[in-house]
Amino acid sequence: MSASDSPEIAELRRAIVIAGHTGDSQLIQQSLSHEHGSIREAALGALARIDQLTNEVLQTFVSDTDSQVRIRVAELAATLNTFDLVPLLNDKDSQVVEMAAWACGEHESARKEIMDELTRLVLHQDDALVREAAVAALGAIGDESGLPAILTACQDKPAIRRRAVLALAPFDSPEVEKALKVALEDRDWQVRQAAEDLLG
Repeated sequence: MSASDSPEIAELRRAIVIAGHTGDSQLIQQSLSHEHGSIREAALGALARIDQLTNEVLQTFVSDTDSQVRIRVAELAATLNTFDLVPLLNDKDSQVVEMAAWACGEHESARKEIMDELTRLVLHQDDALVREAAVAALGAIGDESGLPAILTACQDKPAIRRRAVLALAPFDSPEVEKALKVALEDRDWQVRQAAEDLLG
């Protein structure tokens, strides 16, 4: 809920959340077209809860004007394995992109377009949280095509280096072993710990 929600909007949000638990699909369906973003966002969550969320419905909100709605779309997309996350990986809001990258890791799809986008994010995205989410997704997917980007991320900021070292878990090659040995000497103790755990 956003801080700017009026009492009426807050009340309607509560009613929608309850509808998600009681199965009142009529209120939920009506609320999907509400002018207020936080209501549309709550309605999508409630629709998922009553198990009526489809790719088609979610797709209609990919370009929603409210970034909170798009963040929720990315989050819910994680549960729909056939949903195309590429547009959300190109969103102008970095929080949407971060959530979409996380959802890619949940899908574990090594589709070329997804791998290309995640690699681009790891190598070229300014937002550190997005880079971290993207490198984690590449590790979760575990496809060889993502390995060069993960290895590059081993030189990034500490939080991203930690994530990148963990993302090396599915891979086994001399360059991976070399990267892990370098990580054993990292100045960040959590990076060193992650490398130690993987090298066993």
